[in-house]
Amino acid sequence: MSLALYMDHHVPRAIATSLRHQGLDILTAYEDGAHEIGDPELLDRANFHGRVLFTQDTRFLGEAVSRQRSEETFQGLIYAHPLRVSIGEIVQDLELIATACEANELRSQIVYLPI
Repeated sequence: MSLALYMDHHVPRAIATSLRHQGLDILTAYEDGAHEIGDPELLDRANFHGRVLFTQDTRFLGEAVSRQRSEETFQGLIYAHPLRVSIGEIVQDLELIATACEANELRSQIVYLPI
């Protein structure tokens, strides 16, 4: 079973579409009706669904680090800078992570792409 991912509303639709074509379990903030909530609440929403959040928004990094420091658990965060990693590289890396990792391996972790 693959790792379930939650896509921030900043993520290009092509990424979610490509990953779904690979058979991965993807939920977007738009589909969840959560595209207008703040970053802490969006990370909470991903946790509620038991999904690792993927984002290209640097503001999430501060929130995740803050949670790590306070030992507040979250499902995990995967980050890719929008100007440093291509959509193709993102899709390839997310597919690898989702198929090779168990949910507990990324709990309260931050993963930076490219891997």
